[in-house]
Amino acid sequence: MSSAYTESLNRLIEEFGKLPGVGPKTAERLAFHVLKAEPAEAMKLAEAIRDVKNKIKRCEVCYNFSEQAICQICSDPRRDKSLICVVEQPKDVISLEKTSACKWVYHVLGGHIAPLEGIEPGDLAIEQLVERVRGGNVKEVIMATNPNMAGDGTTLYISSLLRSTGVKITRLARGLPTGSNIEYASGKMLTDAILGRQKVE
Repeated sequence: MSSAYTESLNRLIEEFGKLPGVGPKTAERLAFHVLKAEPAEAMKLAEAIRDVKNKIKRCEVCYNFSEQAICQICSDPRRDKSLICVVEQPKDVISLEKTSACKWVYHVLGGHIAPLEGIEPGDLAIEQLVERVRGGNVKEVIMATNPNMAGDGTTLYISSLLRSTGVKITRLARGLPTGSNIEYASGKMLTDAILGRQKVE
């Protein structure tokens, strides 16, 4: 940190520098932007950060981000609750929703199975998904994990747990490039993958 800056400014630069994709120069620019901003404008940023940490929790049904006990998607009567789309992260829900092709509800796992990274099935919301399928009138589970080795492994593991329920298990079509992430796919690519989903063998 620069000795030319005050302690509080150095601390702000350091905190901005911890954000993903923010290098030292960008962190410095952001800190000076906050410093030059009107106090009310700067406090809006601080309040927005505080609210995100204090108000956002996991939906009790699907484990997506929500400010209510049940998220807007799960509580929407227009959604087909017999179709559950399983994704790894909340940002995948956002990507799929942008296509306007989804009329289903979701289940957010919170990641993928990766033993080498110390992520076991018990660390994810897999058991809750199985209970959801067994306890409701679910006709189809759409696996929308990322099309890479970890995502495919997670899909196969979940499919093995759900097979005894008799529910139809499908996955997004392979219009998605192998090794990619759903959050980076275009809307057209995701729409084609949704419409062309295939049965998991």
